[in-house]
Amino acid sequence: MIQPSFQHLDIPTLGDWLGGGQSLTLVDIRDPVSFAQGHIPGSRHLDSDSVSTLLAQAPREQRLVVVCYHGHSSQQAAAWLAGQGFAEVYSLDGGFTDWAHRHPDRVES
Repeated sequence: MIQPSFQHLDIPTLGDWLGGGQSLTLVDIRDPVSFAQGHIPGSRHLDSDSVSTLLAQAPREQRLVVVCYHGHSSQQAAAWLAGQGFAEVYSLDGGFTDWAHRHPDRVES
């Protein structure tokens, strides 16, 4: 059985996509307090309570980027979301921690 797959995404590419107005769904799987303290603009918090809403509303053909703390747990979430029928799923390498370090001016709370 072939496992649906995701792709790795680097920080500069995500920055270009967001700066260029690319259509994408951006989800952050960190805990709610961390998300509230700071997140990538345009991202939505995703947890077990909100995943059903995402599955019902997010366009399957649009890029889906998963963000966690350091880019590790987002890989498991990205693989699972790819299995839910999303066409292009990415895990952000370095996660929010690397994003905030490189782009402190592009963090929203």
